[in-house]
Amino acid sequence: MEIRQLRALLAVADTGSVTAAAKTLHVVQPAVTKQIHALESELGVELFERSRSGMSLNASGKLVLERARRALEELDRARAEVLSGTGEDVRGRVSIGLLPSTVGLLAAELISVVSQRYPGIALRVDVGYAGHLAQWLELGDVDVALLFEQPSTSAFRIRPLLREDLWAVAPSSAGLHADEPVALEELLQHPLVLPAPPHGLRSIVDAASAGVDISVAVETNDAGVQRRLVADGHGWTVLPAAMAIDAAEAVSCAPIVGAALSRTIGTAVARNRAQSTACDLVVELLGEVVATSVASGRWPSARLV
Repeated sequence: MEIRQLRALLAVADTGSVTAAAKTLHVVQPAVTKQIHALESELGVELFERSRSGMSLNASGKLVLERARRALEELDRARAEVLSGTGEDVRGRVSIGLLPSTVGLLAAELISVVSQRYPGIALRVDVGYAGHLAQWLELGDVDVALLFEQPSTSAFRIRPLLREDLWAVAPSSAGLHADEPVALEELLQHPLVLPAPPHGLRSIVDAASAGVDISVAVETNDAGVQRRLVADGHGWTVLPAAMAIDAAEAVSCAPIVGAALSRTIGTAVARNRAQSTACDLVVELLGEVVATSVASGRWPSARLV
C-alpha cells in the first residue's frame, strides 16, 4: 500500500470522479485510475460504486477512507515535525478542541498569540462538548483538548489549569443576583433543566443532590437550549459562571452556597500518541491565555490550580 494510492483514494472520494481527482492531484486521469485499481487489488475488494454520474464509496471504501485520512494526516504532521525549526521558526499543524463554555473566552486570544509568536504554526479550533472532545482526542481528530479532569485511568494526560464554580440559573422573575448567593437546597426545590447522564455537569449535580429527590423537568445536553428553556420558565439549571453571566439579560443567575459545585478543567493529550513540538508550544500558550483570562476577571468564579 503506497502513499500515492491513499492520496488517490481521498481525492476520488472527495471529488466524486477520477477526472476531478486528477485535477486536484495535478496528474493525468490514467494515473489516478491505476492507483485506485492497485489499491483495490491489494485489498482484494472494490472500494467504490461506479456509475455514469461518478464514483461513490461503498461500505469497504468508507472504512478504508477513515483509516487512510488519519494515516496521511499523521504523515503530514511527521513531515512538518522533521522539517520544523526551533523557536519562532517552528512549523506544523495543530488542532485544538474547546468546550462551548470556553471558546468565547479563549479562541480569539489563543489564535492571536499563536500567530504572533509562531507564525509557522497553523492552528485549527474545533468546538464540542466534553464527550465529543474526548472521542476526537482518542481518535486523533484533535491534538489537544480542554477537558474536565478525568479519572487517573483515563486514556489522556491531563494538566489541570483551573477550577471554576457552577452557578444557579433561573427565570428572570426569580430575581437572582450575582452578589446574592443562593442555597443549594433552594435550587433543588425547583424543577430542573439538566443534561442527561453521564454528562459531566449532570454528574456534579447528582453528586451534590445525593439523597434528595430532585425533579428534572427537561433533559438536554445543549447549554443554549438549557438557557432558553429556563428563560421560558421551564425550570432552573446549573451552568458555568461565564455562561450564566453571558445569559443574564434573559435569565437571572447567582453563585451557589451549601455545596462545592465546581469542576476542574485542564489541557488533555492522548497518552498513546507522541506530541509534536508545535503541539507542545500551543499547549503552553493555551495555559498562558487561560491564566490571563482568570487574572483579568474575564473568566468569572474561576481560580488557577
